[in-house]
Amino acid sequence: MKTKNGLRLGALVTSAALVLTGCLSSSAGQGGDDTIRIGISLPLTGDFSEPGKGVRRGYEAWADYVNARGGLLGRRVELMILDDQSSADRVAADYEKLINQNGADLVFGPFSTRLVIPAAQVAKDYGFLFVEPAGAAEEVFAQGFDNLFYAAPAVAEDHYNHLAAAILAMPPERRPKTAAYAAMDDPFAQGTAYGLKEKLERAGIRTVVDEVYPPNTTDFGSIAAKIADSRADLVVGGTQYQDAVNLIVTLRQLGYQPAMAAFSTAPTNPEFPKAIGAQTEGILSPTGYTPEADYPSNKEFVAHYTAMHGSTPTEDEANAWTTGQVVAAAVQAVGCADPDLGCQRRLIDWLHANSVDTVVGKLSWDATGKPQGAHLIQQYVGGQIRIVLPADTREADLVHPKPTW
Repeated sequence: MKTKNGLRLGALVTSAALVLTGCLSSSAGQGGDDTIRIGISLPLTGDFSEPGKGVRRGYEAWADYVNARGGLLGRRVELMILDDQSSADRVAADYEKLINQNGADLVFGPFSTRLVIPAAQVAKDYGFLFVEPAGAAEEVFAQGFDNLFYAAPAVAEDHYNHLAAAILAMPPERRPKTAAYAAMDDPFAQGTAYGLKEKLERAGIRTVVDEVYPPNTTDFGSIAAKIADSRADLVVGGTQYQDAVNLIVTLRQLGYQPAMAAFSTAPTNPEFPKAIGAQTEGILSPTGYTPEADYPSNKEFVAHYTAMHGSTPTEDEANAWTTGQVVAAAVQAVGCADPDLGCQRRLIDWLHANSVDTVVGKLSWDATGKPQGAHLIQQYVGGQIRIVLPADTREADLVHPKPTW
C-alpha cells in the first residue's frame, strides 16, 4: 500500500503545471487511517473576513454533525483551516501547504472568486476534487477546471434574474427608469451587479452612474455623491460586506432616497442590521438559501447549527454546509476519501454524472462546474429578511417603492 507521501509525490510528478521547491514534509498522513483530514484556507482577516468567518462556522458545523453520526466511511473528519488574509497569493500557498505538507486527504474551497481561482488551480495541479462555496463569477468557469464544482444554485450573472423579471413585469409608470451601479473590483461582485445591468439596459432602463472601486475602499464620498446627484430610481451595489455598509451609510447621509435598492452579499450577513442601523427596510439582495426551506436536510442543518451557535444560519454558513454535503455524497458513493489520484478522479467523475440533494435544493453541474439553478430574492420587510421572489417560494410580497432609509 502506498504511503500518503508517496501519493503526493505521484501527484507532483503527474502534474506538469506544478512548480514546487523544497521537499515533501514527513507530517503528511499524521492524522492516521481513522481520520479524514480536510484542508481549507479562508479569509478570516482582510477584505473578505466577515463572510469568511461565516463559511468557517458552516464548515465546522458540518464536521461536528458528521462526526456525531460516525464520520465519513467510518472515519472521523478533521478540518485543517488556515487564514489566507484575503490574499490570492497566500491562498495558493496555503492549499499547496495543506496538500503537500499537512497531509490533507480532501480539500474544500475558500470564500470569494478572487481566492477560488488560484486555490482551484493548485487543487487541479495535484489532481484533487475542488468543491467551493463562494466562487460564482463567470471567470471561475472559464478556466478549464474539470475538478471544480460550485456548491450553490446559480452563478453571479444569474443571481438577480428573478428581480430583473419582476422589474420588467411592472407597469411602465411603476418601473424604474434610471439605475446607478457601484461595484467592487471583484469578479463576483461585478458579476452580480452587471448581470442585472445588462438585462435592465436591454429593456430600456438607463444607466446614469457606473462606478468600480478597489476592494480596500473605505471612503465612498465621491461615489455616493455621484449616485445622489443622479437621483437614480434604482441603486445596485456589487458588494461584499463592509463596502456595502459604508456606501449605504454615506448615501443616507447625503439624503438620497431611491425607489429600489439592491446589494449583493451584505444583507445576508447577520451583522448587517447592526452595522447600518434600523434603516434596512426595503433593501433587496439575492440569496441561494433560506432557513425556512422545506428540504429534509435543511431542517437538520438549521436545528444542528442553531444548537451550536444560538442563531439560525445564513447563506454563507449554508453554502459551506452544502460544500460538505456535496463532497460527502461523492465520498460515500465512490467509497474513498484519499489523496490518491485514482480516488480523486473517481470523486470528480461521480459529481459530473450525478446530482446531490442539499440544504439549497438538488444541485447538478455542467462540464465547467457551473450549477444549473437560480437564486432567490430576499428583502427586509417589517424588519425581517424575507424571500419575495419568485412568487412560488415567497414569504412576503415585494415592497416597492422602497421605504425611506
